[in-house]
Amino acid sequence: MKKNITIIAIVAIAVLLGLWAISGYNGLVTAEEKVSAQWANVESQYQRRADLIPNLVATVKGYAEHEQETLEGVVSARARATQTTVNADQLTPEALQQYQAAQGELTQALGRLLVTVEKYPDLKANQNFLELQAQLEGTENRISVERQRFNTEAKAYNTAIRRFPKNLLASMFGFEQKPYFEALPEAAQAPKVEF
Repeated sequence: MKKNITIIAIVAIAVLLGLWAISGYNGLVTAEEKVSAQWANVESQYQRRADLIPNLVATVKGYAEHEQETLEGVVSARARATQTTVNADQLTPEALQQYQAAQGELTQALGRLLVTVEKYPDLKANQNFLELQAQLEGTENRISVERQRFNTEAKAYNTAIRRFPKNLLASMFGFEQKPYFEALPEAAQAPKVEF
């Protein structure tokens, strides 16, 4: 009789551990998928910005033909930014830093373009330019929001894989920490505005 009770207890403990492992694993997968989904949201906002740039450059080009160097800088920065991609499965600190650097270069080029626009009052009054500028500003805000949401999801995921006892499952099944968006070193310096 005692032997049967011992076997039943062992089986019950094994079943409970199995259920905990399944639940914990599924929770980690869900958290990782949230990070991946949020990464896709970040990328889509950056793509939205990249899609606006050709229209903005074309509008400015009509007014500021002798600003060719600035316009070419924006176009080439856009090309580099759209070529730099990171798959959510390969989201490492180095890959995110490279992606963020390419996007930061584009942000700086756009900043130089918008400063250049200040020299052209007719362009600043052009309805197409004003609409594109408003869309670009809105997109920059969306990028900021999506990056913050990504960091929130990455934090929840990173916390989940580091807390005991799920850290045992995480290490067993290869769940690795996700990097965060951080301010670029250039962000510490105020932009230089010249007219």
